[in-house]
Amino acid sequence: MEETSTVTVPDTYNPNLLVTYKVIRGYSDAEYATDKVVNLEWELHNGRERQKQNSLLHSQIDSVKEIIAEAYADSQDQDTLRAIAEALQIEITKTIEFTATVEVTGTIDIDLLSEWGGDFDSEIEENLYVESQAGNIEINEQYVTNVREA
Repeated sequence: MEETSTVTVPDTYNPNLLVTYKVIRGYSDAEYATDKVVNLEWELHNGRERQKQNSLLHSQIDSVKEIIAEAYADSQDQDTLRAIAEALQIEITKTIEFTATVEVTGTIDIDLLSEWGGDFDSEIEENLYVESQAGNIEINEQYVTNVREA
């Protein structure tokens, strides 16, 4: 047996009721508008439909981005792929894993009267680190090795 659900409309529901509400447009001062409930319901419905469409389009653009990123390097028609990427505001990037060696010289002042313990290597290893100032470089791991007095 098929179950059907019925929607109960409250006795107080009036689709022609005039409602005053706040209209927010970005960071400007709010405005107030008056409209019928039925018009607001349609505005909400249309907004939800536009949001679904927007989500679908973003998903499709993400798919195009993946296709372009995978095909770009080996493509015979990079100009066309570049034009499509620019039209859709897609950055064509490639992630490269790397290793690098950084040699550091410096000085450290040690309070000989404190309870330092004389563990020079640990002091350097615990307090020396590498940091990227560029937003496109991510430091995954770092190791301090070969600590010695010069």
